[in-house]
Amino acid sequence: MSQYWFKPKSHGYGATPTNWQGWAAIGAYVAATLALTLPLIGWPAEMPIGPKIWQLATWAIFEAALTLWFIRFTRVKTDGQWKWRWGN
Repeated sequence: MSQYWFKPKSHGYGATPTNWQGWAAIGAYVAATLALTLPLIGWPAEMPIGPKIWQLATWAIFEAALTLWFIRFTRVKTDGQWKWRWGN
């Protein structure tokens, strides 16, 4: 069994999941994004005044940190280099 969860894409830039761990990592990232977005932006948006500036700023900072961490994690778990590919 390979220790890599992703493989480089054949077209474009980035990686794609190769096994259930890769898909689980993407699912965890999506779940963390929802867990962050709903209380800070989603539910306050339903109120008459909407989300406050501090909620938007907090969301942006944490979402940026989460996304940067996930990109670094994905690159470590990818079998090969990330670079632009035009196909075979």
